[in-house]
Amino acid sequence: MTEDDHVLPPPKDQSVMTRGYQQEMLDESLRKNIIIAMDTGSGKTHIAVLRMKIEAERESNKLSWFMAPTRALCNQQRSVIQEAIAVPVGLISGSIEPDQWTDKALWQTVLNTYRIMVSTPQVLLDALRHGYINLGIDIGLLIFDEAHHAVADHPYNAIMKDFYFSCPPRVDPTDFRSHKGKNVRPMVLGLTASPIYGGNAISAFRTIERNLDSIICAPRREREELRTFVHRPVFKKVLYRADPFPFSTNLAAFNFIFQSLNIENDPYVVGLHKKLAKTDPQTPEYTRLDQRLSKTILTKNSYTHGGLQDVANTADAICSDIGPWAADWYICKAIEQAKASIIAFDNVVSSNEKAYLKGILDTIVLTPLSYYFEDIVEESSDKVRVLVECLLAEKLEAETHDESYSGLIFVERRESVLALVEVLSHHPETKDVFSVGGLVGAAGSGYKHSVLDITRPFLKSQNDTLTDFQAGKKNLIVSTAVAEEGIDIQACGSVIRWDPPPNMPSWAQSRGRARRKRSTFTLMFEQDGAHQKTVNDWENLEREMVALYNDASRNVKYAEDEGVCDDNDIEFRVEATGALLTLHSAVSHLNHFCAVIPNSAHADHRPLYDIDPPDLPEGWHSNRSIKIELYPGPYGAKVTLPRILPSHLRVFETDRIHSTKASAYRHAAFYAYRALYENGLLNDNLLPLTSVVEPELEDEVRALLEQVERRAGTARVSMQMDPWAPIDTPSIWYTSELVITGLPPLLLFTRSKPTEWSGNDGPILHRPGCQVSVTLQPFPLEACSETIARAREYTRQLFWCINGPRMSWDDLDFSYLFLPPNGSDDSAWNARRLWHTQKNPSGAPFSANALAFGQDFSYPDDLSIIRNGPQFNKAYKFVRWRFDPLSPEEEEDMKTSTYSRFSDLEITYPLLVVQHLPPRTNFLIPIPERATPPTPPKEMHLLPQMSYVTLCSEAEAQYAFLLPSVLRSIEMSITMNSLREALFSDLALSEVPERLLTTAMCAPVSQERTNYQRLETLGDTVLKFMSSIQLLAEYPLWPEGYLTQKMGHCVSNVRLAKENIKRRLYQWIIRDRLLGKKWKPKYFTKGGEEAKGMEDDSDVDMGNVKGKKKAKGQDLSTKVLADVVESLIGAVYLHGGSDYAFLCARFFDMNIKWEPLPLRIQTMLNRVETDSDLPLHQLEPVERMLGYTFTYKLLLMEALTHASYQYDSRTVSYERLEFCGDAVLDMIMTDFLYRAEGKEYSPGHMHHRKSAMVNAHTLAFFCLSTHLDISTPMPGPPPGSPRPSHARHGPRQIQMHSGTQTIHLWQCLLHSNPHIIDEQKAAYKRFTLRRAEIEAAFASGAIFPWAGLFRLQAPKFLSDMIESLLGAVFLDSQGDLDAVRRVLRKLGLLDVLERVVGADVDVLHPVSQLSMWASKRGKKLSWDYTEAAKEISCAVVLDDEVVEESRVVDEYRGKLTKDEVRVAASEKAVIFFRARDDSATLKRKRCDSSVSVLRAAPSSPSPSHT
Repeated sequence: MTEDDHVLPPPKDQSVMTRGYQQEMLDESLRKNIIIAMDTGSGKTHIAVLRMKIEAERESNKLSWFMAPTRALCNQQRSVIQEAIAVPVGLISGSIEPDQWTDKALWQTVLNTYRIMVSTPQVLLDALRHGYINLGIDIGLLIFDEAHHAVADHPYNAIMKDFYFSCPPRVDPTDFRSHKGKNVRPMVLGLTASPIYGGNAISAFRTIERNLDSIICAPRREREELRTFVHRPVFKKVLYRADPFPFSTNLAAFNFIFQSLNIENDPYVVGLHKKLAKTDPQTPEYTRLDQRLSKTILTKNSYTHGGLQDVANTADAICSDIGPWAADWYICKAIEQAKASIIAFDNVVSSNEKAYLKGILDTIVLTPLSYYFEDIVEESSDKVRVLVECLLAEKLEAETHDESYSGLIFVERRESVLALVEVLSHHPETKDVFSVGGLVGAAGSGYKHSVLDITRPFLKSQNDTLTDFQAGKKNLIVSTAVAEEGIDIQACGSVIRWDPPPNMPSWAQSRGRARRKRSTFTLMFEQDGAHQKTVNDWENLEREMVALYNDASRNVKYAEDEGVCDDNDIEFRVEATGALLTLHSAVSHLNHFCAVIPNSAHADHRPLYDIDPPDLPEGWHSNRSIKIELYPGPYGAKVTLPRILPSHLRVFETDRIHSTKASAYRHAAFYAYRALYENGLLNDNLLPLTSVVEPELEDEVRALLEQVERRAGTARVSMQMDPWAPIDTPSIWYTSELVITGLPPLLLFTRSKPTEWSGNDGPILHRPGCQVSVTLQPFPLEACSETIARAREYTRQLFWCINGPRMSWDDLDFSYLFLPPNGSDDSAWNARRLWHTQKNPSGAPFSANALAFGQDFSYPDDLSIIRNGPQFNKAYKFVRWRFDPLSPEEEEDMKTSTYSRFSDLEITYPLLVVQHLPPRTNFLIPIPERATPPTPPKEMHLLPQMSYVTLCSEAEAQYAFLLPSVLRSIEMSITMNSLREALFSDLALSEVPERLLTTAMCAPVSQERTNYQRLETLGDTVLKFMSSIQLLAEYPLWPEGYLTQKMGHCVSNVRLAKENIKRRLYQWIIRDRLLGKKWKPKYFTKGGEEAKGMEDDSDVDMGNVKGKKKAKGQDLSTKVLADVVESLIGAVYLHGGSDYAFLCARFFDMNIKWEPLPLRIQTMLNRVETDSDLPLHQLEPVERMLGYTFTYKLLLMEALTHASYQYDSRTVSYERLEFCGDAVLDMIMTDFLYRAEGKEYSPGHMHHRKSAMVNAHTLAFFCLSTHLDISTPMPGPPPGSPRPSHARHGPRQIQMHSGTQTIHLWQCLLHSNPHIIDEQKAAYKRFTLRRAEIEAAFASGAIFPWAGLFRLQAPKFLSDMIESLLGAVFLDSQGDLDAVRRVLRKLGLLDVLERVVGADVDVLHPVSQLSMWASKRGKKLSWDYTEAAKEISCAVVLDDEVVEESRVVDEYRGKLTKDEVRVAASEKAVIFFRARDDSATLKRKRCDSSVSVLRAAPSSPSPSHT
C-alpha cells in the first residue's frame, strides 16, 4: 500500500469495504451501547454508517439520529452517509429554521420521511424539549460524533440526562425484535479520538460512560490490523526564545491616544448619565441604569473603549508572539477596517458613538508599513524564525521521499492567524516556497463583531482557501481550532502547534490531522516554559487512557442515578406532549417568548434580570471612594417581563439561596416560564402561541394554511344546486300563473315549489322606453298528463323561434313548462302554423317562406320576427310590408349591403321592412342613462322570396325574449328559499329579505345586477369586530400579538372556506350566468341521468382527497368560498343588526367560543378593578376632551398606559384596548361608508376612504389636535397698580386674575421613557407648522391632505392612543357604538368623514394617483432628489423630464424626510396636472364653441370676427 492510499479518499467501489477491526466494533455495537475510541482517520464514521444501515433494515418505525457538534461536520457526515446507504437521509440545520417548526405535523412528516437524520445536538434537544419527538418511540439509534463533549451542560449530556434515562430500559439489547416499535431507550453509539477531558483518565472515563450509558472500547481482537491503518506521526519539539521588550511603532501610537481617553466622555456613558437623571429613583429601571453605568465605568467596557481595548490587547499579544512588524500590520488593518466599515453598521450603535470612535481613530498617526525583506525579518520574533526553519526542513524531508508537502499550523488567536499568514506570505524565505491560506471560526466576540474585527471580512473568502488546499493549490494552512474537528481537511504530512494545545482533546485532535504514513507533529515551546511538562503529562495520560479502553476486564455498568441529576435541578414536564422545561433551557425559552411579542416603539420587551444583591454599591459611578467588596453569595434574582402581560405574570423572584448568579437567573426564568404555561400563554409544546393552528383542520386545509398569504388555494366542490329539480315528490307539478305587464298571462308548471310574487315583490324588467313588473301566484289547477303534454309542446314552440339552434326538437323534458290559460290561445296563428305544416310537412318547424306566406295570408301586419334565410339565419324585427318603389339610393344600399353576393339581383315588390333586434338579452339590468337619446334603429329591406317568417305571435315573441330573465329571477328565488329551509330554518336568519340574501349569494362571475362584493366588505368588518370582542373576553391574559394571530386564523379565508364546505353552503352560491344570446331552456335529463336538486358531500374535493374526478365538479377559489360566508354575515347585519350577525357568525363556528356580545363585554368589565385610588386629576381632563365620563376609570388608565410605564402595576399596557378599538373604529367607518346615501361605494372605494380616515397619520393628527383649556385663576395686585414703597401704606389690594392652561391629549400618555417626551414635542412642533394647511384641506379641499399628514412624522403611539381610548369607551359603555360615535364626533373624525363622503374628496394616495395618471398616458414616472446642506428637495420626473412645478423643499431630518418630500411632490404634481388638464379641456370647449359660431355666421366675415 502506497502513502497516497491514506491521503486521498478511496474509490467508491472500495468505500463499502469493511476492515476487520471495524467489523469487530460493529459487532460490539449491536450487543451494547459503546463509545468507539480510535484515532482520527481510522474509519469510525464507516462503522457508524454500517450500524445505521443495519438499524434501517431491521427497524422500519424508528430512525437513527446522527449528531455532530458543528454544522460543517454535519454537512460532511451527511454526504458520507447518503453515498453509502440507499435510504432517505435528512439534514436539519439552522438554514431551514427548525426553531420555527411550531406544528407537530411538520416534525411527524420529517420522522415519517427519513430513516436517518443528521443534525447538531441542539436541534434534537429543542425538538425533545418541546415534545415534537418522543425519544423512546421515534428514535432507535443515537450516534454521538466527538462523544467526548458529553459532559457538563453540553447538549449531548442534556439529551441523555433529560430524556434518555426517563425512557424504559431495554431488557436485552441483542434481542431487537422484542423492542421493535416499543417505547424503549434507543441504542447509543459514540465516536471519539480522545475520550478524556481532564487530568484523570479514570474519572473522565467514568463521567463520559455514565453520561452516555455506554462503555468506551477499542478493537482488541483486530488491534494489529488497526495499527497498519493508523500512522501516529513522529512527535517533535522545537524551542524558541521570547523577546522581553518588543516595540511596535503603530501600537505605541495607538496606546498613546487610547490611554489618554476618559471613559466619562464616552457617548454611551454620557447617555446613561442623562437617562439616570430623568428616571425616578423609586423605580427598578433606576437601579438597572445605576448598575449599568457603574459597571461600564468600572470595566471601561463601552462599545468604543471596550473595542479599542480589545485591539490594544490583541496587538500586544501579536507583537510579543509574532513580532513588531505583524503588530504594526494589525494596527493598520484594524483601523483601516474600522474606518471603512463604521458607516455600514448603522444599527449597531448610535451615531454619537460612531462619531466618537471615528474621531479617536482619526487622531492616531500611523507609520506606513514597510514590506522590505530586511524589515520583515528583523521585526519578526524568534518564534517566527524557528517556525520558518521548521517548515523548510519539513518540506525538504517530504521532497526527499518524493512526496508533495502539505502542512497545517494551529494558532489559538483568530487575529494571529491573519497576521501569521501575512508574515509567511511576504517573508523572503517562505513567500515563494509556500502558498499560504488561513482558516478561522465564526466570531463570537461582543464589541469587535461590528467594525473592529478584521477577521469578519476574511470569513467570506476562506471557503476558497479550503478548496484550494484540498486541490493542492495551497500547501500550507494557518488555522484556529476550527480545523481540529468540523472541517474536512485531508491528511497532512506536517502539523505544527504554534500555541500549545489547551487541553487533552485538542492535543489528540490536532495530532490526528497528521496521519500520513510519514508525518510529523511538532510542538513549539518557549525555552524554560512550563508547557513542556504539560505535554509530558498528556503523553502519560494518553498511555493510561489507551490501556483503559483496551482492558478486556473493564466492563463496568454505572448506576443510572449516579450523577445523572443535580440535586438543585428542577424540571417541569407536560404530560400530553412530553415537552420538558429545565433550568438550563428556561432562560433561552423566556428570551424567545419575549422576542416574538410584537414590538412596541420605545418599549423593550426583553426580560429584565436583576441580581440580588446588586453587583456594585448604588451611586458608585458618582462616588468611587465607596469600597467594592467581593460578595461570595448566595444570590437571589428577579426577572421582569413586558408590561403587555398582566401584573401577576410580570415579576418573578427567587430568594438569596443560590450559589451562583447563573443559578439564580435560571430559577427565576424557570418559575416565570412555568407560570406562562399554567396561565395559557404557551401551548403544550412549551412554545409561544405564535402559530395558533387548529388541530381539527384536515390535511388539505393545513396545506392551504401554509400559503394563506398567497391565497392561491382552490377547492373542488359539487355543482350549484338545480332549483328546478324535484326534491321530495318528483311526480308532482306545481301550477302558477305568470303575469308580465302588457302581455297575456301564462301558466307555469314546475316540479319544485315555486316562489310567490305579488305587488312589488317580483323583478322589474327594463325594456327600452319602459319598465314592466312580474307577478307569480299559485294557480288552482291540478296538472293532468294531457295538460302537461300540451304544455311541453307549447314550451318548445315558445322557445324554438329564438333559441332553436341550441335546442333538440325531440327533447320535451323541460325543467319548466308554459301554457296559455283556457281561451287565451291565438287561433289565427294556430291556423297559420297548421297551413305551414300541411304545405311543408318536412320543412323547418315554425319557419315559412315570407313570399308564400304573404301571398296566402294577404301580407298581414301582425308579424314579429323575420329571418334573412331559411331555418336559423339572422333574425330581424318585422316593421311593415312595403309596396311602393325604393329610391335609387335605397335600392343601391340594399344591393351593396344586404345582397352584395347577388350581382344580378332583381328587386320585386312588396318588400319586407325590418330592423335589427334590440341587443339586450338580460332585462333584469337597468338601461344605463345616456346624455343624448339613442339613435333610432335603421330600417332595412329584405326580399320576401329570400326571407322567412317565424310563425309566432307578437306576444309569443316578447315572451321568448323576456322569459329567460324571468326564469333567472325565479331560479334565484327558489335557490334562496332552499337555502333558508336547509340551513337557516331554525334561526331568525330565515327572516332576511330575499333580495338581500340573493345579493349575498351572487358571485361576481354571475354578472348579476348586484353581487356579494359590497356585502362581503361589510361582513368582513362585522366578523372581525365580533371576533375581536369574543377573543378579548375568552383570553384575558393574551397580549395583542396573540389575539391578532388567533383572529387571523379564525377568520382567514381558509378557515371560512372550510366552514363553507362543512355546511355545503357552496351549493347555493349563484355563480352561473344568464348567457343571453347563447341561452337555452333547461332539461331534467341529460345523457340519461336525472338531475338532482342538492349534491351530497361525495363531490367535495379539497385537492388532496384521492379518487376519481367528479363529473359535476367545479373549481371554486378558497376566497370565493370565504367571501360568501362574510357576505351572508353582512346581509344578516344589515337586516337585524349585531344580534342577528352574532347568530350567523356562531352558526359558522370558526373555532371561536361564541357568546352574546353583551355577555362577553360584561365578563370583561367584571374583571376590571373598581379601585378609587386612581390619579383622577390625570384622568378627568381626558374625559372632558373625549366628552365621555367613564364608569370604570381603570379602563381609561389602561388606555393611556404605554408599555414603558413603570409605576402603577394594576393595568397592562394599552395594546389589548388598541386591538379592541381598531376593530370598533373599522366597524363604525365601514358601516358609515356602506350606508352612505346615494353613493353605493364599491369595496375599493370603501377601502380607500376608510384607509384615509383610520391610517396612523390621520389618527395621530386628531390626537395632536385634541386639547382642553382649563381655567387657572391666580390672585395678584391689580394690573398697572404701583408697587408700594413702604409698609405704612397698609395692606395692598389683591384680586383674582383669570388664566388658562392648555392640556393636550398626547401629554396624558403614561410612560417612563424620556425619548417619548422628545418625540411628542417634535411631533407637536411639526403639527403646529402643518395644522392650518391640514385643517383647510379637511374643511374645503378637493384632495385628501396625505402630504401634510405624512410630514407630521407622528410616532405610532399617538394613533395607538386614539384606538385604545375608543376601545375603552366601547367596553365602558357596555358595547354602545353610538357612544363611540359621539367621541369620534367630539374628536372631529366624523365631521371629516362626512365631508370626505359628501364632497367626494379625492382620497387616493398621491403617489398611487400619479402612477395611474402616468401609466394611462404611457409616461415613465420617477422622482428626482437633491440634497444640499441640511435641505432635501424632490420633483416628479416624467419621461426623463423634471416637472419643476412639483418641486418640494424641506429640512432634512432623516430617512423619513425622503418619503415625505416624495409624497408632497406627488401631491403637488397631481394638483398641477389636474389644473392643466382642466384648462386644456376648457380651452378645447371654447374653441369648439368659436367654431360653431363661425359656422353659423354669414359668409361675409364681420370686423369682430376678423
